[in-house]
Amino acid sequence: MRKAIPLVLTLGVAVTLAACSPAGSTTAEQSGDCVVTASGSASEAVKASGDFGTKPTVKIDFPTNVTETERSVSIKGDGDQLAVEGAKVNAYFTLYSGATGEELSSTTYDEAGIAPLPVDAEQFLVGIVKTIQCSTAGARVVGVIPPEESFADDAAREQLGVAADDDIVFVVDVISVDAPADPALPRADGKDQPAVDGLPAVKLDDDGRPTITIPSTDPPSELEVAVLKQGDGAVVGENADVIVHYVGMNWTTGEVFDESWARGTPSTFNTGQVVKGFKTALEGQKVGSQIIAVLPPSEGYGEAGSEGAGIGGKDTIVFVVDILGLG
Repeated sequence: MRKAIPLVLTLGVAVTLAACSPAGSTTAEQSGDCVVTASGSASEAVKASGDFGTKPTVKIDFPTNVTETERSVSIKGDGDQLAVEGAKVNAYFTLYSGATGEELSSTTYDEAGIAPLPVDAEQFLVGIVKTIQCSTAGARVVGVIPPEESFADDAAREQLGVAADDDIVFVVDVISVDAPADPALPRADGKDQPAVDGLPAVKLDDDGRPTITIPSTDPPSELEVAVLKQGDGAVVGENADVIVHYVGMNWTTGEVFDESWARGTPSTFNTGQVVKGFKTALEGQKVGSQIIAVLPPSEGYGEAGSEGAGIGGKDTIVFVVDILGLG
């Protein structure tokens, strides 16, 4: 996964909060009970008033001067899911200068402004991870973060107007917490299913990479989907983010037009962003499954085809897909 992810917020506000933390900084050690970052005089002195889910009125006893992140709870959450390592916090937040108390940036406090914050110091600023970890939905949390646990990137500091020796103050309303996603599989590991007559044959090499053999018959006129390996993982929902390995072949020409296996890494996409038949084939399947889908033109690229992929307007296409995880 990328280590530098610009967090694009509503109203054109862009804050680079990702992976600019200095090398060697670490989050508080996690445990089954989740170890909470300690509060201190600086974080306790920050007063964030107003109802949860609305932009708070914040008073800071500046300049702050902390040597490690301090975390205080302004409003206690009542959610069931703890923000443990690997989870994602969906939140509103406002960022302040610890040197001047001035606001540096903010989300909007509405549905469009909800920002996903990964609880992962490899992706995100160490001090922000220390602030949000162990939180639950409904909490308003204050973090006072020293330079050593915030921005190592001078460009990010300059963008926000933060000097190299300035603390930052992070006030966050936790709207919800998503549990850590299961790690993606290297290949489909489901139970083999009987082959379906009339569909292309699929043979796997030692690494799981499929080879597709097209039969010497006319392709089906309607969408055909069959399960080659039946997984037992999570179900792919509507418009879900999925992690897959796949091969795409043109039934008419027998040519592979796209293949994640050849690139050496799975693909991640939303099922709402692919052609109709591919979306239908994936949704409702389980992680760990391998499927084959035969898409007539009406379920694929239509009469226009796809010139770049060598797919004509009358060409049927075939996908063999390993469903490895949910994004």
